[in-house]
Amino acid sequence: MRTLLFVLGVVVSAGAAAQTHYVDFYNTAPASVIQVETAPAGTLAFRPAALGDRPLHGGGDSLTLALPYAEGCLRDLRITFADGRVLEHKAFDVCKYRSYHTGRYWHPPHAGANRMSQR
Repeated sequence: MRTLLFVLGVVVSAGAAAQTHYVDFYNTAPASVIQVETAPAGTLAFRPAALGDRPLHGGGDSLTLALPYAEGCLRDLRITFADGRVLEHKAFDVCKYRSYHTGRYWHPPHAGANRMSQR
């Protein structure tokens, strides 16, 4: 009987874990990240991700994002930096990629621009 309960517990735990996508988020850009928002790709249903009680400092600070499985693999990301710039990444595949590095998409600012877009 104990073995059956253990097996059922493992199956239930595995099912719950399969309902969440985890993405390791690294801020490799020079500026601190003050907000990360995610939405199912192609929607404007952005929801903030928990960053804790402090910004995600540039140069390699990291956290793990837990994203609902039911929203699918493709997500739009909106990342706000302390200097006011916003990075939007369209259709990032959380099923294919287990990590996201802001520095790969960071572009030096040009006059008057505060929005970067990655497709």
